[in-house]
Amino acid sequence: MSTTTSSKPEELSPKQLRRAVLGGSAGVFVEFFDYGIYGFLAGTIAIVFFPPESPTAGLIMTWGIFALTFLVRPLGGMVIGAFADRVGRRSALVLSLMLMTGSTVAIGLLPGYATVGLLAPALLLVCRLVQGFSAGGEVASAFSFVAENSPDHRRGFLTSLPQFGSYLAMLCGTSLGVGMAAFLPEDSLQEWAWRIPFLLAGPIGLIGFWIRRTLHDTVIFRQAKQEGDTVSNPLSESLKDKETLRRVFFAITLALLNSSGYYVLFNYMPSYLSRELNFSTGDGLGVTALAVLVMLAGIPTMGALSDRIGRRKVLIGSAVASAVLAIPSYWLLAQGSFWLAVIGALVMAAAFCGHSATINLTLAELFPTRVRGTAYSLGYNISTALFGGAGPLVMTSLIAATGVTSIPAYYVVLTALGTGLTAFFIAETARKPLA
Repeated sequence: MSTTTSSKPEELSPKQLRRAVLGGSAGVFVEFFDYGIYGFLAGTIAIVFFPPESPTAGLIMTWGIFALTFLVRPLGGMVIGAFADRVGRRSALVLSLMLMTGSTVAIGLLPGYATVGLLAPALLLVCRLVQGFSAGGEVASAFSFVAENSPDHRRGFLTSLPQFGSYLAMLCGTSLGVGMAAFLPEDSLQEWAWRIPFLLAGPIGLIGFWIRRTLHDTVIFRQAKQEGDTVSNPLSESLKDKETLRRVFFAITLALLNSSGYYVLFNYMPSYLSRELNFSTGDGLGVTALAVLVMLAGIPTMGALSDRIGRRKVLIGSAVASAVLAIPSYWLLAQGSFWLAVIGALVMAAAFCGHSATINLTLAELFPTRVRGTAYSLGYNISTALFGGAGPLVMTSLIAATGVTSIPAYYVVLTALGTGLTAFFIAETARKPLA
């Protein structure tokens, strides 16, 4: 399916490696900062952008827009991923960051339903579609960039750091939400304060843009290009090669738990706790923030562990733990006690962090350099579109229809089983050179 490079690529100096990791992490931070603030502001967004007569319908439509944006992620992944495979990882990273930053800031400037009526949710959808398109290319490009720059024996730890950055972004967004909920009147949050987090993406994105503009492309990609081991149409190459298609299917199913874990366990958690379990907004955000702290401690630890024992063992262990612990953890959430909810959320975070630390690197290692950006983006974004972005909408709708608040637990169990089963059938890639 691929050819390996004729000589071992040179390793970066410690300073160059730090800049490469920081550059890869910058856009991931902006992307997940946006998802974090959209999650904790979902209730407010529903009030600002939709008719006020039915709060539940407004919330469902808010999560509906969230889900619709994921439908363009495979398109963004194919376009930006193919751009990364043809032109270079750095150029793709700069492009995706510009699109993400611009569309996030634009949301903070939009008029609400009270001002322009139905045009408000239409404009929100347009901005979210641009975000989805850019995010579709960001993940594969960023993690491939870090993976291709990392030495074989430390690739698990180093490539977990952009994922660490994604949860740091969520913590920053959630903490900002906690502060706004605690110190601002509800009317202020709905009238103007909801705009602040989206506008903050502007200066954050500019810093990331400057960092990425100063980077060199990966040695592996440059060497592949010099040796003619790139293709003019990486999408066609990915779709017509049976082995690559098989691995794309593996990428879709391996990422199942990632979809439910991030978007249901964390992104949807503040809304779930406040809307379905009657926690206060501050308590719901507080529970989520404490769970994110566990992720921040666990992700680098699990990434380093995968360098020692392998990606498969970490993925399978995390999938089994998530499947076993999801239902009792959600039972703790449903007891109405803040501290029992904290315990439930912390247990789920501890179970999930092994998967979160290794999934993106595992997907990068599945594919050769010449189609890595395209094939990785294709598998990851199909999985995320079908099982991640739609998760909050499906959970909100099913709970509204059935009254069963434990539905998210069963969703986590099913996706964990899918991921764990797939992990049994992939080859171990830890400590091996990238093809």
